[in-house]
Amino acid sequence: MKITELLKTDTMILNLQASQKDAIIDELVDVLDRGGRLNDRKGYKEAILAREAESTTGIGEGVAIPHAKTNAVKTPAIAFGRSVEGADYESLDGQPSHLFFMIAASEGANEAHLQTLSRLSTLLMDEGFRASLLKADSNEEILQLIDEKEKEKLGADEEEQSSQAVSSSSSGAVQILAVTGCPTGIAHTYMAADALKDKAKELGLSIKVETNGSDGVRNRLTQEEIANAEAIIIASDTKVEMDRFDGRPVLVRGVTDGIRRPKELLQQASGGEAPIYKGEGGGSAQASGSKGRSGFYKHLMNGVSNMLPFVVGGGVLIAISFFFGINSADPEDPSYNAFAAALNSIGGEHAFQLMVAVLAGFIAMSIADRPGFAPGMIGGLMATTGGAGFLGGLIAGFLAGYIVILLKQMLSGLPKVLDGIKTILFYPVLSIFIVGLLMHFVINTPVSAFNTFLENWLGGMSTGNIVILGIILGGMMAVDMGGPVNKAAFTFGIAMIDAGNFGPHAAIMAGGMVPPLGIAIATTIFKNKFTKEEREAGVSNYFLGSFFITEGAIPFAAADPGRVIPSIIIGSATAGALAMIFGIGLPAPHGGLFVIPTVQGGSAIMYVVSILIGAAVTALLLGALKKPVK
Repeated sequence: MKITELLKTDTMILNLQASQKDAIIDELVDVLDRGGRLNDRKGYKEAILAREAESTTGIGEGVAIPHAKTNAVKTPAIAFGRSVEGADYESLDGQPSHLFFMIAASEGANEAHLQTLSRLSTLLMDEGFRASLLKADSNEEILQLIDEKEKEKLGADEEEQSSQAVSSSSSGAVQILAVTGCPTGIAHTYMAADALKDKAKELGLSIKVETNGSDGVRNRLTQEEIANAEAIIIASDTKVEMDRFDGRPVLVRGVTDGIRRPKELLQQASGGEAPIYKGEGGGSAQASGSKGRSGFYKHLMNGVSNMLPFVVGGGVLIAISFFFGINSADPEDPSYNAFAAALNSIGGEHAFQLMVAVLAGFIAMSIADRPGFAPGMIGGLMATTGGAGFLGGLIAGFLAGYIVILLKQMLSGLPKVLDGIKTILFYPVLSIFIVGLLMHFVINTPVSAFNTFLENWLGGMSTGNIVILGIILGGMMAVDMGGPVNKAAFTFGIAMIDAGNFGPHAAIMAGGMVPPLGIAIATTIFKNKFTKEEREAGVSNYFLGSFFITEGAIPFAAADPGRVIPSIIIGSATAGALAMIFGIGLPAPHGGLFVIPTVQGGSAIMYVVSILIGAAVTALLLGALKKPVK
């Protein structure tokens, strides 16, 4: 199948209007939707954004390849967009992007479709081809250029396969081996493979590359090749079968390193700089070279993101139960309602009961892969039942993860015949035993005492101190809008709800709602200070802010951080302080406008007033600080 069977003139835009990443994605999704290639425009865009959240598809050299494989696609297709001036697409090299190919692969796309889509990504590695696309005057000329380049590529592939066969039969060995893979397995997988092959040819090295793409593993490495190779390069952000490389020199990096730094990887591998890999006996391992994987924040966010469905689902169900009365779940109260009691039980006694265990389990799994999950979950559940709460769950997650890492190192010297039972016997028994003992005898009691102290301290705060706390927590929600500072405040609020203190989270939710709401108001009142695209995005921020989705402010902050970020921090801090002044408590951790009727200790109306005042402060500051758009 040819690329031009998937890319047609009705899915091409030679002059993109957008200049920012989100707007470019919207424009390309729209052209696919208008062309009848999508079943569900919203679902497809969500899949594109989910892929972007893993790592940007702005690969550099002026090219971006947003892509997704989803059942929201009716017919596999490609959309092409071009921006001669260049657009900000968060490119890996920090430069503007000019050429955009949006790949839409259906969930059941056949092998021919996937190979064609992956072939497109490799064509874009050619600088001359990119230059030709930038100069083309019409849709038809674009298609002609792609056709000619694809024929050239197919011919080169046949020649390369023939030469590799001759080389293999004569020498019987390959100098360097490589494995590439990305989460969707459509574009980056094959771009990294081609970059490594091209650079190896330039350096005079022989190489074989295995690709782990959407169409499965291609060009699989044999055990003989692995045994004879000088070194193996893993350029992948997804699962790779790693135990086959036990005892061999393996260089593990991310897939973008394969695209952007192939020469460096090849020189390190051929120069003897690859460390010896020790297998774990678990079959597969995450072979990502991304810098964040080993970091504290990465592990914490893995736990928080997996915990959030329990927090949101359980919290909203509890909030609904409060509509029948604050004490409607209590059989001894006159307002008792059986349905409300069921909702409260599902949300509070079950979803909330699991959330700390899930947090700990996924933190441990991020650190130590699957063997860390069981001890992390059990340690987190012990923290819940032992009074150590949220803080104890955090400790349990990191404790379990690093204990499993230590066990892996200690058991690495066992005979290889025992590798098969390490993961099913040794790791779970020993790790659960050690984590359980530490939680029971060492951690739960002091952490429980600290939680009690913190709850009493917050409960006994004077009005002045409460206001300061509200300012700090509200302002933190706007600092990075979903980043580590925001999440630190949010997780503190959940811990306080768990401890029975609802005041801090009221300030936190108010502070989180203000940034998108304040920006939305500013785009409505001060229209001359925002572009057309920003004004349109401002409308959606009314809804995002109302439902406590702070991330709606991110595009505006990224475009003008010097003015937007101070404005939203001040507005959010104002809302947080007012929520504390009015004595408002919020027992529901998420939901925004939907859960405001459940506030305790103060008036729901005054809580809304706090949020609106904060949003107004942000809007007025933006109106004063931002310059009119030319």
